Amino acid sequence: MEATKQAITISSTIQQPAAKVWEFWNAPEHITQWCAASDDWHAPKASSDLRPGGAFSTTMAAKDGSFSFDFGGIFDVVEPHSRIEYTLGDGRKVKIKFTEANGQTEVVETFDPEDTNPEDMQRAGWQAILDNFKKYAESK
Repeated sequence: MEATKQAITISSTIQQPAAKVWEFWNAPEHITQWCAASDDWHAPKASSDLRPGGAFSTTMAAKDGSFSFDFGGIFDVVEPHSRIEYTLGDGRKVKIKFTEANGQTEVVETFDPEDTNPEDMQRAGWQAILDNFKKYAESK
């Protein structure tokens, strides 16, 4: 039997209050503006039914059209401005905490790794998306 992989945690502090961070994180019109790990990728489509049992999906695509995939799942826990937990389509779990202090919000994301790519590559990719989110949220 294979040993359970350790969950990966990434974080960033956004210079915005939790209500704004929550809106930018969850509204499809914002998701399409920041959900990419590098400048040669983008998110042309996003949908989100933000409630326990609701589904979400974001299409992530290379800007040159060479590759795309849908990242999606079902929300398990939704606590406005505070916490989201969801299950991805492949069964992996993701937890996101939003903690506001002094007008800024720490976003801590913990996710189960997948089996295809090395964990350091997964951590770097998710962190790059979170860093892109920070850049977007702080520009608003």
